[in-house]
Amino acid sequence: MTSPWTLVVPVKGTAEGKSRLMPERSAEERLLLAEAFTLDAVAALRAARTVGRVIVVTDAGSSIAARLRETVPGVEVLDDPGEGLNAAVARGIAAADDGPTAAMLGDLPTLVAGDVDEALEAAYAHPLAFVADAEGSGTTLITAAGSTAGAGLVPRFGAGSAGRHRAAGHVALALGDDSTLRHDVDTEAELQQAWRRGVGPATARVLESLKPPAASVLQQ
Repeated sequence: MTSPWTLVVPVKGTAEGKSRLMPERSAEERLLLAEAFTLDAVAALRAARTVGRVIVVTDAGSSIAARLRETVPGVEVLDDPGEGLNAAVARGIAAADDGPTAAMLGDLPTLVAGDVDEALEAAYAHPLAFVADAEGSGTTLITAAGSTAGAGLVPRFGAGSAGRHRAAGHVALALGDDSTLRHDVDTEAELQQAWRRGVGPATARVLESLKPPAASVLQQ
């Protein structure tokens, strides 16, 4: 019987990382959207049958930390060391138990539990694996299977990360183009595509509450 996965999710906790997302909107509105993406993604992880623990690494005093504790039962929140994305992931990996360990980015507002299970079931077969984003150059998920998996999981997220993870021995998981695990959202065009695909409830509430409405997205 396979052991459940521990999933680490780094979250910046500010709007700075989403400057290309609806740039005409205020930083506060972009932050609300970024937080909603995370809430929907983490909720999908908690609903996945292959996932045991979910560890979110973010500023412990941020609004997203408080919202996660309030709305997503069972999520664990660790304080971000403040040394960048990969350092945040490494902090979460260090807190994971022995066993299958993975790290996933949180900007996946269309994520569904079934796609998480498909990817993690496939990842059991590889000591190291990853999921490339829809463009093929970025990475949304890295995994390490085995009894001491976390010790071998080194995050290399950032621009061009798919090549770095592949060079480090991660096998690219063969997921279909429609897998919600591949569709991260950084730009308004990607948000439009996500809306058509079907975003989670937290993201939908924020988009529908924006004043004036986010017509460029909702009319698609």
